[in-house]
Amino acid sequence: MHPYPHTYVASATGQGTGSVTVGSPRLPSLETAAPPEFGGPGGVWSPETLLCASLADCFILTFRAVSRAARFEWSGLECRVEGVLERVGGVSQFTRYTTFARLTVPAGADSAKARELLEQAEHGCLIANSVRGARALETEICAASPAGVAAVA
Repeated sequence: MHPYPHTYVASATGQGTGSVTVGSPRLPSLETAAPPEFGGPGGVWSPETLLCASLADCFILTFRAVSRAARFEWSGLECRVEGVLERVGGVSQFTRYTTFARLTVPAGADSAKARELLEQAEHGCLIANSVRGARALETEICAASPAGVAAVA
């Protein structure tokens, strides 16, 4: 890891109508638009969905780090984040985020340890730690059978 501080750069380009292109040096550009709730076309990333995706992505990357440090074996992690946007004091803002995490572990794995590591990932996610709003984590641990089929633990 590089020493702090880290600086990240992103840009956006748009016109009076149509999509907005977001980008960052050495990365592919993304076309975005307002979500349907704000009159956008749908079917394209919006700032709101990008924020929730950033939380889910950071959660998985943080879980990788904490599980590696704990030498905890796992085979898959699915993460969904639901952000709730509300009007508070005349301003639109996200008021809460719920992270739904489904972790698949080998048969016989310590489910309590898995939950503990998922909670560490939630508390350690730098993106989640940078946003306002209440946060909740809902977890599901699934044990993979020898044939590779997951069963809820």
